Formats: sequence, structure tokens, C-alpha cells
Amino acid sequence: MVIGLNHRTAPLAMRERFWISENRRYEVLQQLKSAEGIEEVVVLSTCCRTEFLVWASEPTLAANSLLHFLGVEHGLKLTEWEHFYRLLDESALTQIFRVTSGLDSLVLGEPQIVSQVKAAWEQARTVGAAGRFLNAVLEKALSVSKQVRHETAIAKLAVSIPTAALDLARHIFGSLDGRRILLLGTGKMSELSARHLVENGAGSVVVIDQSPTCARELAEKLGGTAATLADRWKCMLQADIVVSSTGCPHVVLTREEAERIAIERNRVALVILDIGMPRDVEPDVRRVDGILLYDLDGLERAAKSNAAERTAAAAEAEEIVAAEAQAFRGKLQAESVVPTIVALRQRLDQICRQELESFIQERGPFTREQDQSLHAITAQVIQKIASSLARELKELPVKEEQEQMTAAVTRLFHLEPPKRALAGTRSEKDENERSKKPAIAANY
Repeated sequence: MVIGLNHRTAPLAMRERFWISENRRYEVLQQLKSAEGIEEVVVLSTCCRTEFLVWASEPTLAANSLLHFLGVEHGLKLTEWEHFYRLLDESALTQIFRVTSGLDSLVLGEPQIVSQVKAAWEQARTVGAAGRFLNAVLEKALSVSKQVRHETAIAKLAVSIPTAALDLARHIFGSLDGRRILLLGTGKMSELSARHLVENGAGSVVVIDQSPTCARELAEKLGGTAATLADRWKCMLQADIVVSSTGCPHVVLTREEAERIAIERNRVALVILDIGMPRDVEPDVRRVDGILLYDLDGLERAAKSNAAERTAAAAEAEEIVAAEAQAFRGKLQAESVVPTIVALRQRLDQICRQELESFIQERGPFTREQDQSLHAITAQVIQKIASSLARELKELPVKEEQEQMTAAVTRLFHLEPPKRALAGTRSEKDENERSKKPAIAANY
């Protein structure tokens, strides 16, 4: 199941409210992995989405746990639930595959999403929130992403936030020759944006960060200079383009400050690209004469203005994603009945062993060869019955039919329902089995 909101369903202000910082994500994963109904969970939170990837046998229970978490921790109101989507089974897989392939980004084919998905997965594994099923799903998602970028033109036509920022700056100024760049923050997006601008003719680069060391290191990489927070005002007066992505929980530039800066600059155009999450610049700054403010939504609109040529590539990619999601869902569905099949085999073995022991006591003793033959025949009977039922359970195409058949087998053979440990925990027996068998995804 996938529950979340993104740039298609929620405005930027709402995405800010539900954005979860990297450090906070570890706490959230710890909290959610033991929540009622949730067996495994991964949290993906970027500038354009916050999504919870969940493995749950009882989706309604898991969804209620997430709803409670969002209400308590983020003040979610029931009237705001409409901005969230809840996707199950094949629809959920399709969403995960589309996101990882860059088909659901602010700009089509955005390459950074792959590293963001990998980071979210690694965080979940670190705290034990991702188990065998979500591990298999995300491994497959990354594989589909490679396939999409290899078999379609998505990679060649991909537009990232930094490239969208470059295109926008060139559209505004015409030529970037000699334009002065100010970076507020030293994140990856800031660095990529500055690098694109410099490679296309921009002049001096000044870097400011809360950490003077980080500012100096990035300035050296870009061939620029570092400045202190105390120099921020002077640097903004001298800049042509400001790229801001500080990660601060509060705005770093208010409308009042922007108005004073514009006056001191004699209303000479200053382009501010606010690519931070949460936003660094007060939205009303765009009303200041002489300052051109573009946030993430503005960059998305600018990138879409020339997106017609990417339509065909996107259509091909969607076909690949849909086919892979459908096929993989069938494999996951088959895998989900494995605990029942294992329990059935154990139950059959128990029944046959008890009956065989009674038969030997009543009719024995037997020779060694006879005893071996009896055990061999018993093993063959167990194998044929278990294999036949396993095949029937795995090959049922409809999930509801499979669940009904699984329930019937469980009831008829008096099987105990498999005990579900919290996500990421394994019993000693599980570890032994794990060492003998490859991971799910290795078979796919």
C-alpha cells in the first residue's frame, strides 16, 4: 500500500507541512514500524512528495494507524485527507515504479529521484522497518527504473530541478555571461544548480552556509568564494541570481527585507530560485518590484512549457511500468502464501508421522528396508499433496480467490496462522531459513 501526497494532489504549502526531514525520518520509521497493522514501512519525503510505502495484511488497520500519526504529528484534519491518495496492490506497485522511474516527478525523468529512493530504503533498513517484501519491491523498482532509462528516451530528455533553474535563468537574462551567483545553503541541489549556471557562462559564485567549513569546501569546488551569514545582505545587493536551499525551518528572506534590498538595488532585476523544502523565501516576496521569485511550483511550470517532445518517451515508459507492476504483483501474491504452504507441509508431516508410528507399533517390527520404504512412501504422499495445493494457491489469478482458498486450507488442516513479527525482526529459525534461501527479488 502507498499512502501519500504529491505535487499533483496538494499545493506547495501543504507539502511543506507534511515534509519530513532526514533526521526526523528515522524517528518516524521507529514509530510506524510497530504501529498497529503495519508490518513493513518506508518513508519517502522529497520536495514534491511525502509517501509512506507499507506492507500490511490488513490495509484498513494500517491506514488508520497512519491517519492517527499524521493527525497527531502534523495536524492533519479529516477535510485535508482528500489531498492524500491511498493505493493498493498493483496500483501501489505502479506508483512506486513510476516514482522511481522519474515519471511522477516535478519535472519528467528527474534523475535525482533514484538516489532519493535509495536513501529512503537504506534508512528503513537501518532501523529494521523494511523487511523481505518491501526490500523485494524496492529492488524491483530500481531495476524497472534502469529499464525505463535504457529502453526509452527519458534519460536523454530528462529535466531536473537544477536544469529547469538554468533554463529559467537563460530565459530571463538571455545570456548568463558574467552573471553573479549567490548560493544560500550547500545542499546537492544548490551545488548542481550553481554548476549548471557556471558551465553556461555565469561569472562569480559566492557561497553562504550556516557551516563556514561547508561553505568554503563548496566554494572551492565551484571556483568561487565563501562568505559569512553577516555578509548575506551585501552579497544579495551584488548578486544577479540567488539560489536558496538552506533546510532552515523558518524563512531566511521576508517581504520587508526584500523590499529594502530592491530599493537599494534601484529595482535592478534580482532572480531568486527558492528550491528549498521547506521554502526559504516568504511567498509574498514575488510581489516586490524588481525581484523575480520562483519556487518549486514555478520551476515546474517553466519546465512544462517545453515538455511536448517528452510525451512519446513518457508513454513508452508508462507501458513498461504497467507491465512490470502487473507481473511483479503476481509474484508477490504467490510469495504471500508461502507461510501457509510451509505450515501445511509441516502439518501433513505431523499427521503422517503419527499415523506411521501407530502402524509400526501395531504391525511391526519391520526390517530396515521395509521401514525405509514406508518412510519413503509417506514422504512422497506429503510431497504430492503439498505440491498440488501449493500450485493451486500460487496460480489463482484473483487475490480474493487466493485469500479464500488459503483460509479454507488453513481451516481444513487446522493450521495455526503464521506469527507476524514486527518489521525488520527475525526469529532464529527465520535467520536459518534466510541463510539457506536467496532473497525473493533474486528469483525475479
